[in-house]
Amino acid sequence: MNIPKELKYSKDHEWVHIDGDVVTVGVTDYAQSELGDIVFVELPETGDSATQNEECGTIEAVKTVSDINAPVSGEIIEINEALEDEPTLVNTDCYGEGWIIKIKMKDSAELDSLMDADAYQAFSN
Repeated sequence: MNIPKELKYSKDHEWVHIDGDVVTVGVTDYAQSELGDIVFVELPETGDSATQNEECGTIEAVKTVSDINAPVSGEIIEINEALEDEPTLVNTDCYGEGWIIKIKMKDSAELDSLMDADAYQAFSN
């Protein structure tokens, strides 16, 4: 299982890349492998509000549908439009081209509730 050290992780299996007050969010390698072949990603609208630990989209795979939960609160400032045509990017490059949304954080203290790579690895085993 690939768990990049530079990212933070939620208990809902989302990863977070922090760049100032903007976070890029995707689902982890563990999550995409558990979901199986992803066929559709429902994304929020740019400008929508995200609330920490609440649903902000869904991922539909061949065998299940799973919520995407916001790891931090803030404003959705960008969505990965490539997923509309190629949802399998989440399977093939979950930490790169398969990113899902970007959120401008309201409160960076919310990052304290996320796990580092070592804690996430222990959590997901």
